[in-house]
Amino acid sequence: MLHGFLGTGRNLRTLATAWSAADPERRLLLPDLTGHGTSPGLPADATLAGVARDVLDTARAAGLDGPLDVVGHSLGGRVALALSQLAPEAVARVDLLDITPGPVPHALSESGKVLEILGAAPARAADRKAMREELTGRGLSGGLSDWLLMNLETAPEGGVRWRFDREALAHFHGRFLDEDLWPALTRPGLPVRCIRGGRSQYVDERAQARMEALGCPVETLPEAGHFVHIDAAEAVLRWLQAGRV
Repeated sequence: MLHGFLGTGRNLRTLATAWSAADPERRLLLPDLTGHGTSPGLPADATLAGVARDVLDTARAAGLDGPLDVVGHSLGGRVALALSQLAPEAVARVDLLDITPGPVPHALSESGKVLEILGAAPARAADRKAMREELTGRGLSGGLSDWLLMNLETAPEGGVRWRFDREALAHFHGRFLDEDLWPALTRPGLPVRCIRGGRSQYVDERAQARMEALGCPVETLPEAGHFVHIDAAEAVLRWLQAGRV
């Protein structure tokens, strides 16, 4: 289960816990993607394929052998599709949480706006409260600021600092949005599904029609936004369970 941009594996923990309770035989892995959480930083030339390779190496090191079912939210979904192209034999199916295989217009990317504010924030602050005030003072909501604060760590010189490399993430952001992953949907024998939020702009009607024409069914949760697994957790869990035996 792969999280979105600027997140960590913990973002999917609630959904994973519910899924595990409903299907105790299933083993779930929630890695921090490269450049996120406690994982190593992104290289200067980071690509979706490179991040996908890291995911596969992590899964194998954790003892997950054979073809994998991959669930990905936003960036995680794009990494999942990249993995299916990089190592077709390693991916049994892909479930996309509110993301399209096509290039994402930068103007529609919610994370792009967050990146601007994050980049303007100081590298270090006296404590979490002070950093929160920096973020909210620049226009971020309290909830979104608290989510980003999960990426703080204690600085050796005192106070707190960002765990991730904001500049490296900004460079990677543009590259992964621009990549065309439509060919991943043409692989014979690879089931791909998508569930989208009706209040989100990431998978519009045009993309939905193209996805469905390529054999990728798209379900819409009318009241959910981009974070479908939070806005409609029970519906997403039912959807995940319905697509597996």
